[in-house]
Amino acid sequence: MERDFYEVLGVAKSASAQEIKKAYRKHAMKHHPDRNPGDAEAEAKFKEASAAYEVLSDDNKRGVYDQYGHAGLRGRGFEPNFTDTGDIFSMFGDLFGGMFGGGGGGGRRRGPRRGADLEVPVVIEFMDAINGVSKDVSVARAAPCETCDGDGLKDGAEPTTCTVCAGRGQVVQQQGILAIRTTCPACRGQGRSVDPSDRCTDCRGAGKKRKTDELKVTIPAGVDTGMQLRLIGKGEAGEPGAPAGNLFVTIQVRPHDVFRRDGSDTWATVPVPYPTMVLGGEIQVPTVRGEQSLKVPAGTPSGKKFTLRGEGVDRVNGRGGRGDHHLQLVVEVPESVTDEEEELLRSLAELQGAGVRDKGFWAKLFS
Repeated sequence: MERDFYEVLGVAKSASAQEIKKAYRKHAMKHHPDRNPGDAEAEAKFKEASAAYEVLSDDNKRGVYDQYGHAGLRGRGFEPNFTDTGDIFSMFGDLFGGMFGGGGGGGRRRGPRRGADLEVPVVIEFMDAINGVSKDVSVARAAPCETCDGDGLKDGAEPTTCTVCAGRGQVVQQQGILAIRTTCPACRGQGRSVDPSDRCTDCRGAGKKRKTDELKVTIPAGVDTGMQLRLIGKGEAGEPGAPAGNLFVTIQVRPHDVFRRDGSDTWATVPVPYPTMVLGGEIQVPTVRGEQSLKVPAGTPSGKKFTLRGEGVDRVNGRGGRGDHHLQLVVEVPESVTDEEEELLRSLAELQGAGVRDKGFWAKLFS
């Protein structure tokens, strides 16, 4: 079962950004792998605290989490995704000070960096957001080199252990009584080196090349503007031996002429003939699921609201079900009427003592 992020860090939901940062640093120091070598439970707690900090230190992600919880993060592609502790050191290593050599710690080599995440916006129609849709998107990115399968080497070539750092990815420099650990300048923290003659000639040893991918993205029913879909591994290619980043598809929904939306609920304003509002009757009303029948009680005032349960939008935050569809009935006023309709309306106005303009008043005025 997923633990509450505030509980993980031991802070209140009203905690400030500084309090959250302080609590994370305390937990990270306590469970840091360098202080607990070989302790799988400590490493798991280290990752858990880091995931909590990643969300609660970001105002946008924290807002989503406070409102929708873990499911809301998944629905928007905000769920923390640390594949290993190296990702954590890369993102938050500066919080650990020099205590662990800049976050890499204990002689552990940094290793190749995972690829960067990418974001692409996609604009969809209102009804496509209601029903779901597939969209084709073009993404320009650094993809794994097809010639060397992303390892940056010629066929049969193998990297050698870096002789400067002995494969650790870091070197220690003694300055008086201080030992300062820094990234190995020879291998740039990878712990290995490649002879220039062994590098792939197509990508020049980088293991990746620029290309444009054409991707088909399946957008689920119920998405709304601002939501994100995460496509794992479709971001920038990482360094040789490291995973690619992720692609985040940010949704923008165009407005609709009839319907408007509030979360998982939808709204529509329906003009109704005056006799139906007065005498009652049955009318057809629009919903995002198609037309439905609605019984209008006699004496319904203009502006009266009705709710159709479960006829709104599918929820994508993990709770399941649908929202509701709300209707506001207003009196329909025709722009013009026939002579017969005008006489009937004048008779009604006379019975009710309602003031109306004289027949032919404007014609007399302009003549």
